[in-house]
Amino acid sequence: MSLPRYSALAVLCFPLVLQGCTSSTTSHQQAPGSQTRPILSQSEAQKFTQQHYFARGGMIAGAQNDPWTPESLDFKNIDTPWIVGKNAPYQTVQQAVNAAIKAAKSHQRIVIKILPGVYEGTVYIPMDAPPVTLLGGGEKPEQVTIQLALDSMISPEVWRKKVNPNAQYQPGDPAWEMYQTCATKTAAAVATTCAAVLWSQNHGFQLMNLSVVNSLLDTVDDGPHQGVALRTDGDKVQIENVRLIGRQDTFFVNTSDTKNRYVTDRISRVLVKDSYIEGDVDYVFGRANAVFDNVHFHTVSSRQKNEAFVLAPNTLPDNPYGFLVKNSRFTTDAGFKDGYFAKLGRAWDQGAKATGYVAGKTSNSQAVIMNSTIDGGYDSLSPWGSAATTARPFNGNIAPDRNLNDVNFNRLWEFNNR
Repeated sequence: MSLPRYSALAVLCFPLVLQGCTSSTTSHQQAPGSQTRPILSQSEAQKFTQQHYFARGGMIAGAQNDPWTPESLDFKNIDTPWIVGKNAPYQTVQQAVNAAIKAAKSHQRIVIKILPGVYEGTVYIPMDAPPVTLLGGGEKPEQVTIQLALDSMISPEVWRKKVNPNAQYQPGDPAWEMYQTCATKTAAAVATTCAAVLWSQNHGFQLMNLSVVNSLLDTVDDGPHQGVALRTDGDKVQIENVRLIGRQDTFFVNTSDTKNRYVTDRISRVLVKDSYIEGDVDYVFGRANAVFDNVHFHTVSSRQKNEAFVLAPNTLPDNPYGFLVKNSRFTTDAGFKDGYFAKLGRAWDQGAKATGYVAGKTSNSQAVIMNSTIDGGYDSLSPWGSAATTARPFNGNIAPDRNLNDVNFNRLWEFNNR
């Protein structure tokens, strides 16, 4: 199979991410900024570090003292029996996942090596499995691609035919319950939660050196067609040297409440390093505490340019940390010009469509972008949009004695960007 056509920057600019996203250009951002573009002071910015975002796990109220320091990932010389490829023991990634989980006799990490190629289909990894690493076996992440065209607007019947055409998911399989969650839906459409190509509930999940693509891309109109490439629900997730490509809702960095084994105020922690993420609307979204370090975010106009947003966290109001983006790049394609601008993001007021935003109860999204470069395709005066779900206008806090977690204001900030 030939690789699908993506934005040229998906391949051409990815190596630039690995060289770092810093610039010698001096930042002209000064605190407190404006109501439409609030800027942190140096003392305020010191509160937003990877250590703080990853300090707590468990419940937010009385959160457990469970600091997480991500490990250094190096699997170059790994010896693993779980190998996927045309002439390998397993021809699909899900086959290897199923076999490895069934064979596991302890909670030791499972490493699955995927040889270069394009793998059409979904991959589901359940929460009860030992920690799983999916490792691309090529020299570059574009040499290994997991892909499928999934749309949140399709019916459960159509979804079943696309996801399970050859009965890959069967009773007794490790991911059978995950599959059934979507296969048994009675609504007219499966919705965003079932539109992921790769869905991991796994604690300690690692993804390295490969691409995950929701190949729906520009085959649909500019309406709300959520097509998730990657959804993660678990805690202590590491994603490194990876390409995530889609349009709306490319990366769902989630905290799961599956079957009440999690509750919705649990904290999941995710680190994304040296990677590339492409999309158009809310293409990095969710409730987890997530740190993006040296990541290239590329916003495309091929499907939707009137409403383009990168970040859409739905952080709970009593959690001081949501998304942290540092040492990264925000770029756009040539379609953002002549008055059409992309936005760095917006709040996601999840669940508040009927009530409107209720201070202290509704999610109050938190994000900081610092020490990063932002190109001219983004709105320089009002880079943050009105909230998703409620259309709550963006309202930044520029008071001299401001509380950075005041629920009456947005918590979307910048510091030292260029």
